[in-house]
Amino acid sequence: MALIESEENRRRIGRIISVASILLAAITGLLVLHTVSENPRTDDAEVFANFIGVAPVVSGPIVKLNVVDNQLVKQGDLLFDIDERPYAYALEQAKSQRASLEGQIVDTGRTIASQTSAVDVAKASVKSAEANVSRAAAAVDEAKADVINAKAAVDRADAETAYATNNLHRIEPLLAKQFVTVDQIDQAKTLQTTRQQASAQARSQLALAQARLDSAQAQYKQAEAQLEQSNQQVQQATHAVTTLEPLTAQRTGRTSAIDLAQYNLDNCKFIAPFNGRVTNLTISEGAYAHTGQEIFTLIDTRTWWAVANFRETQLHHIHPGMKADVYVLSRPNIRFNGVVDSIGFGVTPDADVVGRLTQGLPDVQRTLNWVHLASRFPVRVRIEAAPNDLFRLSESAVVVIHGESSPSKAN
Repeated sequence: MALIESEENRRRIGRIISVASILLAAITGLLVLHTVSENPRTDDAEVFANFIGVAPVVSGPIVKLNVVDNQLVKQGDLLFDIDERPYAYALEQAKSQRASLEGQIVDTGRTIASQTSAVDVAKASVKSAEANVSRAAAAVDEAKADVINAKAAVDRADAETAYATNNLHRIEPLLAKQFVTVDQIDQAKTLQTTRQQASAQARSQLALAQARLDSAQAQYKQAEAQLEQSNQQVQQATHAVTTLEPLTAQRTGRTSAIDLAQYNLDNCKFIAPFNGRVTNLTISEGAYAHTGQEIFTLIDTRTWWAVANFRETQLHHIHPGMKADVYVLSRPNIRFNGVVDSIGFGVTPDADVVGRLTQGLPDVQRTLNWVHLASRFPVRVRIEAAPNDLFRLSESAVVVIHGESSPSKAN
């Protein structure tokens, strides 16, 4: 009987232990699930840093290479030199062309000054011709007045001659009757002769005045012709004056050519833009560098990140600014402090799920997947105060994000 009771007690204790173990396992699983949910972690992470492909801006043979593969460089260090002689020659040629242009501008300015003086001289000739026209017009008016006066003198002389002739003809018959004396007849004849001479002289004066008028009119026409010629000379001289605009407009282009040549010359020396590490260097001095063709890679060692891929079901527990622990497999016993910088918002679609995205409609394959794997999105964790020589790009890492419920663990 005692043996049966002892067996039942052992069975009861076994059941209790089994139930307790199951409960303990469930509680442990819940605690682990809670911890993992509140403090997401993943070993699907890699150390990452920004990097650039170092490519020359100008082409030419490399005459000096100051770095070796995997070397640390500082910002401002000279990495390599490209033969600068062709670019120095191009700079000197551009400067010479601009100096030649400036000389042309000076010479053209002097020519323009001479041409402007010719215009001024032509304008002075116009003014002189205008004065000559005015004087000729005055001379014509004066000659016309002289002609009018001469015509009046001829009319007076003709009237006096007619009077003297008529008087002689009237008194001559009276001589036979002795009503007049011979002396009176002689005086009448003398007066007639005098008046005829005066009339002839008046006609001579009229002819002279008319000739002066014709001469004055001819001079007036000549003065007008000279004025017209002077005006044409002014127009011709004005049109002959060149301008500096076509030359001064070239200054910008010549200056730009100098700036471009100086830019190319300056880029013959490649200076490190930041503190970094040279990698993938496979050339030597003497190699011909082509514009835009990478010759090595420069890793930016100023800031390092751990890019951790978390399942999409964990992302709602992760926010920018959260503290994190980063472990790299090369130094698993060293914990690096980090902070979440950003959370990815896109990954490449799975062709087995959404099909191929083409210009038409998505090509969705009719497959039945019993297990759906959660997508992983990259979370960038910036490693704080990391030494430059402890990390390598793309080395494996483990990242633990400290949730809001356990901020003390981030310290």
